[in-house]
Amino acid sequence: MDTEQIAQRRQVVYWRLLTSMFGFSEQGANFEQMATEVVSELNLPQLILDPNISIENLLHRYPELEADFNNPIISEDDATPEVETATLRRGLVVSKLLLNAFGPNTQTGVVTAQQYAQWLKDVGFLEKALGCPPGSLRGQGPGMGKNPGQQNQGQGSSQSGGMGAGLGIGGGFTVTEEQLRATLKALEGELIHRMALHEVLKDDRLASQLTPSMALVEQLLREKANLSGNALKNAKRLIQEYVDELAQVLRLQVAQAVAGKIDYSVPPKRIFRNLDLKRTIWKNLTNWNPEEQRLFVDRLYYHHTAKKKTPTRMIVVVDQSGSMVDAMVQCTILASIFAGLPNVDVHLLAFDTRVIDLTAWVHDPFEVLLRTQLGGGTHIYAALVEAAQKILEPNNTAMVLISDFYEGGSDQVLFDYIKSLKESGLHFIPVGAVTSSGYFSVNQWFRDKLKELGTPILTGSPKKLIQELKKVIVS
Repeated sequence: MDTEQIAQRRQVVYWRLLTSMFGFSEQGANFEQMATEVVSELNLPQLILDPNISIENLLHRYPELEADFNNPIISEDDATPEVETATLRRGLVVSKLLLNAFGPNTQTGVVTAQQYAQWLKDVGFLEKALGCPPGSLRGQGPGMGKNPGQQNQGQGSSQSGGMGAGLGIGGGFTVTEEQLRATLKALEGELIHRMALHEVLKDDRLASQLTPSMALVEQLLREKANLSGNALKNAKRLIQEYVDELAQVLRLQVAQAVAGKIDYSVPPKRIFRNLDLKRTIWKNLTNWNPEEQRLFVDRLYYHHTAKKKTPTRMIVVVDQSGSMVDAMVQCTILASIFAGLPNVDVHLLAFDTRVIDLTAWVHDPFEVLLRTQLGGGTHIYAALVEAAQKILEPNNTAMVLISDFYEGGSDQVLFDYIKSLKESGLHFIPVGAVTSSGYFSVNQWFRDKLKELGTPILTGSPKKLIQELKKVIVS
């Protein structure tokens, strides 16, 4: 084949990849037939075109293909006229890798444990072909860390392997490592939602391959009542892992933000590490003896280190309806972190149509999550009335309400009650969503009214909530 013929066949392979990926069955039939002819010309097995055949199965049948799938894929820019045929073969390998990871086999209605396990292996082959560390595209590679929302700053560098500039699949189209990771994360979340999860959780080997994520935690919280034995044990372990990982991130953010102001009414401790050397020298300059070239010190000055310790009460009221899982998880963990601070008294309530006092477990967010029940209606007013009973000193109390503000009762009655709480001196902090990404629906009427009241509903990064709480705790 000459260069022009090879280029035409490569276009067939790429167009067939696109039509298969996006479900254009009518247009795809012609490309499927032409791709079959290309495979025959290269003396490759026809199974390389079937996304339902796992790569592991393909290599078991045709071990001569192992070099194609196990060796890193060369960049499009590295191809020379002498290796045009090799790049055509490479295009078929890339097509197989991408279709198995993202293609129609991932769009089935119900995902079985076997399908999920096969998908994990196929993604592993994609990582190997791209030169990425095992698990890195799913957030589990060496140096990646599993902290949700936390990216490794060294990703894609020469030290960590990685794709570098990205994966070129022809026609100037390049996919970066970040784009692949984000897409795989979203796809894995969808697979988990459609999966018969109890099948995977029963198997320790498969359960160990699940990536702790918000999508998985939400699914586990919904299914926990139907789990038992080994499945329940693995579910609890996965939730605990996610809670611990997220807590590390949030604990650092709280530590950086919350630091009490210096209390100058408390005399400083007269110890060496508190010595204010600059002030001591400045105050004793009048005692300088130029003849002896010495400074005689009459008095030592020390840094004030005592912090103001005004006890603060924090009341966290969490909507446990299904749409609030992300915010509920993050705020529950935040509540436990603040509960560990000195002079902070934290109370935690969860509600739907009922109100549950979870204060006894506020130091253990894992236990709190296991005691919540997702779903149900939303009676915000009743929850606030219950929470108000815990207010002792309004001026020294913060009430955090996490909800989408779609009230089951009267919006006006609820707003009037919130207004009365705020007028009493209470620090009222409404939270609509505590998440780093994604669209979130909040009742627009409350969004406008609370903004007019001077307490806009917080959405976005947990840092916003931490900064608001800092205003109350650091007084």
